[in-house]
Amino acid sequence: MSLDYLHQVKRGIDYIEDRLDAEIDLAEVARHAGISHWHFQRIFKALTNETLKTYVRSRRFASAQHKLAHTNERILEIAFSSGFDSQETFTRAFKKAFGVTPARYRKTKESSRFPRKVRFDEEYLTHLHRGVSLHPELYVQPEMTLVGMNTRFFSVDSEKNNIAVRLPNLWGAFLPRLAEIPRTVPGVCYGIVRQTPEKTDELDYLAAIEVDDVSWLPEGMVDFHLPSARYAKFAHRGHPQRVDQTVNYIYSSWLARSGMRHTYGADVEFYGAGYQQESEDSVLHYAIPVADSDQP
Repeated sequence: MSLDYLHQVKRGIDYIEDRLDAEIDLAEVARHAGISHWHFQRIFKALTNETLKTYVRSRRFASAQHKLAHTNERILEIAFSSGFDSQETFTRAFKKAFGVTPARYRKTKESSRFPRKVRFDEEYLTHLHRGVSLHPELYVQPEMTLVGMNTRFFSVDSEKNNIAVRLPNLWGAFLPRLAEIPRTVPGVCYGIVRQTPEKTDELDYLAAIEVDDVSWLPEGMVDFHLPSARYAKFAHRGHPQRVDQTVNYIYSSWLARSGMRHTYGADVEFYGAGYQQESEDSVLHYAIPVADSDQP
C-alpha cells in the first residue's frame, strides 16, 4: 500500500472526523480524499477490515460516549447528532453495542475506560495493514492464578497519560524477581489491565506470571485470580511501544462492528517467546473479554 494512498485515506478520515455531528455523504468523503468513491471504499476496507459506513457509525458511537461522559448535552440531542431518528432507537442500539443504556452509562460511567478516539495517521494505517491481526482468535481462556506486581496509570487516552513511565518501570522491577516466585508456569508473562474500583480514567496494571498455587507471596507482590471467560485475542507485530495502536484498532474499529461487547473484565497482554523488548520483529498478543451483544 503506497504512502500516497495512506495520505489520501487520512484526508478522507479527517473529513469524517470534522463532521460527526452532521450528515455525511460517503461520495463526498472520497472526493475530499481525491479518490473515486468505489476505489476509496475498496482501499479503506483493505486497510481497516470494515466498510466506510460501519466506520462512520462506530465513530459516532464513540463521539456519543464522550458526550455522555463529559457533557450535559441531552440524550435526545446526542441521539440525533449520532444519526438516529429517535432516542428510543439510539438507546436500543447503544445498549446492544455496550451492554448498558446511555442513561446508565452517563450515571455510573461504568464503561469509562472503553471509549477511544481514533488516532488515524499514516503510521497507524501502515500498522493496520502490516502489524495487527484484523481477525482475532476467539477462544475460552481457562482460569488462571497469577502472581506479580501492580501499579496504576493513566493511558494514552487521558490528559494525565503516564503510561510511558509507569509500565516500563513496573516491568523493570518485576522481571528480575521472577526467580523469587514459587511454582511458576514458565514460558509466558502477562500484563493484566483493569478498570479501578473508582471507575475513573485511571487503570490498574499487573505485571505477572501464572502459578500452580499460591503458597506465599514475595514481598511487594500480589496474587490475582483471572476467571475463565471468552476472549478475542489479537496479534501485535512490531515495536512493543506501538501496542496502543493495536488496542486502538480493537476498541475503535473491531469491537464496534463485531456483534460483541466487552464484558468489563480484565484485558490480557501475552508476552511469550516472540516478544522482543526493543525490536520491530517482536510479536505479542492482546486479548479482551467478550460476550455476544444480546447476552445480558
